[in-house]
Amino acid sequence: MRNIHSLFALLLSLTFLASCSPKLTPFTQELYRENGWTKSDLQQIQFYTSNDIVLRREASKGTSKIESGEIKIVDGKRVEQIIIKKGTPGVFLFSPKEDRFAVSFESRRSGEDPYLIFGPSRKARGRYVLRAKDWDDRGRGGKVSYGGRTYYTPTESAYAALLVDLKRIRNTKVKSRTADGRTVRN
Repeated sequence: MRNIHSLFALLLSLTFLASCSPKLTPFTQELYRENGWTKSDLQQIQFYTSNDIVLRREASKGTSKIESGEIKIVDGKRVEQIIIKKGTPGVFLFSPKEDRFAVSFESRRSGEDPYLIFGPSRKARGRYVLRAKDWDDRGRGGKVSYGGRTYYTPTESAYAALLVDLKRIRNTKVKSRTADGRTVRN
C-alpha cells in the first residue's frame, strides 16, 4: 500500500512539473506584426532555439584561445566549435534592419555580446529562422558572424527558429470596472 502512495505522489509531482513547463511556440512575422512590439517590448521576451545550432571555424596557429567552445581536430585541422543547444534561452539585443533580430544566447565576452541574426522565412511559414551572410547552394552550410568572428554552420542550422512562451507573453493584466450609468436630473 505504501508503494502505491509513493507512486501516486510521484505521478502527481511529475504532472505538476509538466504543467509548469513553458509551451513554446514559433515566433513568426505574423505574431510580431499582430502585436506591434517595440524594441523595449522585445527585450522583455524570452526567446529559445528550436534546434541545435553548430558554429565552426578553423583555429589558426597562435590564436587557439577558446572562450566559449572547444577545439576539435576535423580532417587534420584544428577547429573551434560552439554549440547552441535546442531550447537554449536567448535575449533580443537590437534590430540591424526591419524584420531582423540580433539575439544573444550567452553572456557578454570581451566587451561585446555575441549574437546571431534571425529573420522571417517564407519557406518556414514566416518563422524567424537563423540568417547567414550566405548559404552554399550545394548544401555545405552557411557563413555567419558571431562574436566578431566568421563561423560556418551546417545546412541543418538554417532550420533553427526562435521560439517563445506565448502564455507568458500574453499574460496581460486587465484593469476593469463597470460604469454605474447616469440619469437626467430634473
